[in-house]
Parts: sequence; C-alpha cells; structure tokens
Amino acid sequence: MLSFSQSYTKLDSAFFQRVAPTPVSAPQLLLWNQSLVEHMFDNDPFSGLSSPEKANLFSGNQLADDCEPIAQAYCGHQFGHFNPNLGDGRAHLLGTVDSQLGLMDVQLKGSGTTRYSRRGDGRCALGPALREYLMSEALAALGVPSSRCLSVVATGEAVYREQALPGAVVTRLASSHLRVGTFQFAAAHLDQAALIQLLDFAIERHYPHIQGDVEQRALQFLEAVMERQLNTVSHWMRVGFIHGVMNTDNCAISGETIDYGPCAMMGSLNMQRVFSSIDQQGRYAYANQPAITQWNMARLAETLLPILDASPELALEKAQALLAQFAKRFETAFLETFAHKIGLQAATEADADADLIKTLLDTMQTHELDFTNSFNQLTEFINPDRTDTKDPAATVNEALRPWLASWQQRLSLQQSLTPAEVYQFMRRQNPVMIPRNHLLEQALQSAVDEGDLQAFQTLLAAVKAPYDSEHPAHFVQATDALAEQGFQTFCGT
Repeated sequence: MLSFSQSYTKLDSAFFQRVAPTPVSAPQLLLWNQSLVEHMFDNDPFSGLSSPEKANLFSGNQLADDCEPIAQAYCGHQFGHFNPNLGDGRAHLLGTVDSQLGLMDVQLKGSGTTRYSRRGDGRCALGPALREYLMSEALAALGVPSSRCLSVVATGEAVYREQALPGAVVTRLASSHLRVGTFQFAAAHLDQAALIQLLDFAIERHYPHIQGDVEQRALQFLEAVMERQLNTVSHWMRVGFIHGVMNTDNCAISGETIDYGPCAMMGSLNMQRVFSSIDQQGRYAYANQPAITQWNMARLAETLLPILDASPELALEKAQALLAQFAKRFETAFLETFAHKIGLQAATEADADADLIKTLLDTMQTHELDFTNSFNQLTEFINPDRTDTKDPAATVNEALRPWLASWQQRLSLQQSLTPAEVYQFMRRQNPVMIPRNHLLEQALQSAVDEGDLQAFQTLLAAVKAPYDSEHPAHFVQATDALAEQGFQTFCGT
C-alpha cells in the first residue's frame, strides 16, 4: 500500500481544514492508470488490491491508516474579479507519497463537501471526471507539464446539474496543489510570518536550489515560478491547447497544468478561439494565454511585496523590473517553440525567422487551416523517406504552398542537421494525434448516456501515443467539426 505523509498540516491551520471524504453508496472502479503506477514505483504498491478494494480507497470510503485528509484554502481572481474565500469545495488531499517522480500529492475530486463548498454538493459528475483523466493523460504524453489522474471511480449516486448525471470521484496526482491563490489567501487573511512559512514550504517542495535571506528567496521564487509558467504556456501554444479558465486559483506554483474543466483543443487556427461557455469576453482565448499568465504572475508578485523588501517602494521596483521581462522572455520562448515546429533547431536569424513563422500562422488563420494537420503536412513534406511518387507539395494545403520556398531556403542554411534529422526533429514537435473535441464529446456521451467506455478507452489509448503516425485516418485527418460550429465547454461544477 501507499505510505502517506501530510506535511501541509505543518503550515498555519488557517491554510486547511481537516475533513474526511463523504462515503458513497456503490463505488465501482472504472479507470485505473497502471502505466502511471509503473512509472512512479519500482514495486507496485497496489498489486495486492482487488478492483473493489481500489474503488473503496479511491472513492474515499476507506482511508489508509496514515492518511490525514484535508481540504486546502485559497483565494482567486476569477475572470479578473477577486474572490477572497475559495478553497477545495469538492476535493480532499489524502496526503503526499514519495515516488520516482518525486513527492506527489494524492487528491480526490468529487469526494464530498468541506467548509469551502459554498453551498455546493461536493460531488463531480462522470463526464468531467473522464474529461480530466483523458485530457491530463493526453497533455502528459504531448510533453506538457501536467497533473495526472490515477483512477476514476463511479459512485453509484446521481449528481444534479441541469439534469441528473452519474457521479464519480477522480484521483489526481500533482507535485503539489499550491496555487497563486494559496499565496493570495496568505496575503489576504494571515500575517507575514504565515506568508514566509508558505514561501519556504513552496521552495522546499519545488525550488530547493533557492537560497539566501527572505528578500532574496522571495524574488528568486517569483522568477522561478514565472519561468515554469512560461514553459508550460509555450507548450500549450505548441499543441493548440486552450485551458479556458486561467484564474489565479487554477495557476499552479509548480507550473503544472491543473483544472481541466472547460479546456479544449483548437481545430482550425484562430488566435481568438474560445470554447469555455463562461468566457464571454475571450479573456482566456488561445492568443491571450501568455498575457494572462503575466497577469497571474503580477498577482503572485503582489502577495510577495511585503517580503521582497522592507521598503514598499523598493519592493515594488523589484517586482516590476522582473515582470517587465515577461513579454520578452515569452516572445523568445514562443519563437523557439515554433521554430522547432518548422524544423529550425535554433532561431539564429531571429527577425527573419519571426517573420517566417508569422507569415505561416497568418496564412493558416486567414484560410482557417487546421492547426495540427497543417504542421503534420509540413512535417511529411520534408520526409526524405517518402515512398509515394506524388509531388510532395501536393500533400500540403494549397494556401501554404507559396510559403514553402522561403521555408526551404531557410532550412538549407541549417547545415548541422541532415534532412532525415530535420524530419525526425519536426516529428517530435508536431503531434499526429490530439484529443479532438468531437471525438472526446462522442466518447463522453457514450460513457455517460449508455455506460459504454469502449470509445473512451480507444481514444485514450490513441492520445497516449500522440506522435505515432499509425493512428486510424478518421482520428488523425478529420478536422474538428464541433470547433467550427460554436462548440462550448463547461466548467463541470
């Protein structure tokens, strides 16, 4: 069995509530992430457990002897509006386990009410639980920093939203569940000592290289979190992922992607693409994700001002000087990311390469070209081992063909890689298979309405191998029809 620790309870007691999950009537194990277990542990700690025993453990019906379940408190800016009293309203942190991936939090979602439930029922419907499981596995396979899911357990009980839906509990794993909103909670409700305590806890967990006095630690911490977020969002942009609800309470200090409620994958390129039904103003649109990340980092900086410097003026100067670097740093990360997508190992011709990439993306947007398929067409265009006799340009969308000559000219300047190496390099950057919205919705509908997980399992297996070119054509080549027809996602609460 797993051995739990609960170091979070060493923090000020205001940061959490000790509360046990609410038992469910008929837990049934629907999904179990055995590949993740094998990745985390040399010896499977669950090998002796039956499916019913796993269902009891990961529904919250039974707790391990060393498990101390808690719900975490935090605040959050939700669509720009500050809510000082949020927290885990339907989640219980069972504890932390030591694994080959490092320390990992084990959290149940949909496991019952806490003091932070705000009149909610503390439960999760099956559809959102399955969505989080598949999307987090897909992003992890795509190489995007992400929380993971260990299991989904059906509760045997209905949850009531617009209609009665089957309930579920999903087990989430993350290197921690600390958020920008956790620091906002400390700043809004607690004293400076508690803020420093939280800072040191976060540094010990995620950034143990940070040292120095408290002012140095706070500034280094802010920069380290900013870099992690830059990296994660650049990966979102690379694969066409739209998070949909980048509130500060969904912005992890670790840099991992968390909260998969209204997320979706982009079909045809539209920089202002929005899927979330509650994002009426496009605040969290595809192209806005970098700027919103900077905004979230500014909110984190605000919480740290009291410990960045004894002088409020100097503290503000330090924070502003660091945040002012964000746009340039992201521009560099974005250029590098998309240079890699078109086979450039390094953007040595920075201005020219930026123009080349901009022209490509502008063309894709003007002609509403599929984001994933277009980059795959370019990848296969330069495949030196093509066996067909067609003109390679004929396999590329007609709108992109005028761009090919300037791209090929740029590639010719790159002497360090052979054509085969360029192809393999691009193949690693450009997924063949993504969890297309229409495929996921069809699979979820079958699971929820008919209790049939076959389509879901088939899609799950496919998205776990996103760079494998051997997927069925209807998975790979079909554009996302729902994305073009006003498809919307919902937060699942």
